[in-house]
Amino acid sequence: MRANVSLRYSLVLPIYNEEQVLPRLIERIRLLIHQLDGETEAIFVDDGSRDGSVTYLRRVVAAEPRFRLIELSRNFGHQIAITAGMDAAQGDAVIVMDADLQDPPEVVLDLVAKWKEGFEIVYA
Repeated sequence: MRANVSLRYSLVLPIYNEEQVLPRLIERIRLLIHQLDGETEAIFVDDGSRDGSVTYLRRVVAAEPRFRLIELSRNFGHQIAITAGMDAAQGDAVIVMDADLQDPPEVVLDLVAKWKEGFEIVYA
């Protein structure tokens, strides 16, 4: 993590059977983290995936100290996965995003800009 940075962000990403998209998602999250102006963590919450998502994420998290993995014991649903990630988040700003890349991770930069303008909740 970067030292002496006043802001900190937590990205919370619920995961359910996303094995096919994870390599591209991880690449884009890494690029995003480098564009943010503060220390950032990415929390992946596996919601009982039945594909290879959790195996892939275990390898990625082991190699990337800014990434964390929460493994739910079974599929509890999207909202519970988000809640688990938010409960574990340590950032001043918590950003929830789906893992399927339907929405580009780069939109986080726009959300952060609105947060810096003083909005407490920014929704896209």
